[in-house]
Amino acid sequence: MSETQTQLPTDTWIYASWQDYEQAIANLLNEKAKSYYYKGYMRLEMAPVSFDHDQDHVVIIFAVTLFAALKGIPATGLDTTTFRKTGVQDCQPDVAYYLRERAQTIPAGTGIVNLDRYPAPDLVIEIAKTSLLDDLGTKRSLYEDLGVAE
Repeated sequence: MSETQTQLPTDTWIYASWQDYEQAIANLLNEKAKSYYYKGYMRLEMAPVSFDHDQDHVVIIFAVTLFAALKGIPATGLDTTTFRKTGVQDCQPDVAYYLRERAQTIPAGTGIVNLDRYPAPDLVIEIAKTSLLDDLGTKRSLYEDLGVAE
């Protein structure tokens, strides 16, 4: 990527080195954006800001948390947390959960979850309106490669 390129395309996978990816996300620190890196490609998404997405987001978090509580399943829910295998993969699912004995795996104060040190979450959820095909395709493969069971 050249420094003359002022705006990267969003909502599409583009070829990029890990260094290009790091530079792109560093430039987005003040933006409400999500980012993914997988198999030499990066994807930048502007955070969905819509009533429908946010309503579905809250309902899903409530439903999973309520189910876990009623079934006595220890659960730690995370909202748009970054999970990273440095130089290899990076993702920010809409919702993620660590369940049962792994519910307390990640210590408080952790920023980005380093997947070279900690396990991947047990459950990830993407809330889709316009990105459904990608959520069922590339992102699904990314999560499977991280070790999230289907």
